[in-house]
Amino acid sequence: MPSSHSNHSHPSRHSHFPQPPPPTLPEMQMQVPMNPAPYNPAPYNPPSQNEITIAPETEQSSGSAMIECLATLGSMFLFFISFPVAIFFCFKSVQEYQRAVIFRLGRIRPGGARGPGIFFVLPCIDDYRCIDLRTVTYDVPPQEILTKDSVTAAVDAIVFFKVWKPVLAITNVENYRQATQLLSSTTLRNILGTLTLSQILSDREHISQTMQRLMDEATDPWGIKVERVELKDVRLPIQLQRAMASEAEATRDARAKVLAAEGEMEASKALKQASDVMMSSPAALQLRYLQTLTTIAAEKNSTVIFPLPIEFLKSFGK
Repeated sequence: MPSSHSNHSHPSRHSHFPQPPPPTLPEMQMQVPMNPAPYNPAPYNPPSQNEITIAPETEQSSGSAMIECLATLGSMFLFFISFPVAIFFCFKSVQEYQRAVIFRLGRIRPGGARGPGIFFVLPCIDDYRCIDLRTVTYDVPPQEILTKDSVTAAVDAIVFFKVWKPVLAITNVENYRQATQLLSSTTLRNILGTLTLSQILSDREHISQTMQRLMDEATDPWGIKVERVELKDVRLPIQLQRAMASEAEATRDARAKVLAAEGEMEASKALKQASDVMMSSPAALQLRYLQTLTTIAAEKNSTVIFPLPIEFLKSFGK
């Protein structure tokens, strides 16, 4: 009886809420926690240029390497079959101040520039260009500039530069001389446009050093070294030259008048001291008179002046 009652009560209590089967071990491992940790993705670091590999380019480079190898073999074969004649065309020489940049099938040969002396090129596949390493002097034409104080002036300069990396001078710029010359003109205008006329006339050395530093930084990727920059001449308009000359002349005249006035004041002080000395000694005036007569007689003058005291003339006036 108790067993039947227990069996009857159990279904009635759990009939409406069926219990799911207990989870297995894989399912317990796959359960997600209620409060997961916040997601912090790692920063993206793009691969470097050396790590990026593209299949088509790899296949193309291997194919071009094979073509280059075949072309080299063919050029060497052509050299051997025409050896007596080809030797005059395959051996080149450059001077002490020159370097040769060799291109083989459009690529620069390893080892950099060749020279000075003799170097070897293969026929049909090698091409070379000679670079002069001597210092080049460029006369910058007069640049019409407007200074900071609104004065128009024409300034020219001289730039000394040379090639110190021949490979960069060939590969990084089309015409390194023309590029350097245009850069010198632009740099000169940019620097002088931020200065006043007085600064341009007085700080030439500082302007030259600043221009050299800016040009050297700009031409460094081209393999060019700017050695020296010198301002040659500063030309002003005729009206401005006349105005500056008039101002300088007026300043000189004023200074001359001031100096003359100062000289008169010093002379008057000296005369006053001399008169005081003569007043203390009456014979000194007579000696001074005789000295004056001696000076006049030494010049062979026909006229002799006898000074009379003013008190003597006053007696005749009465």
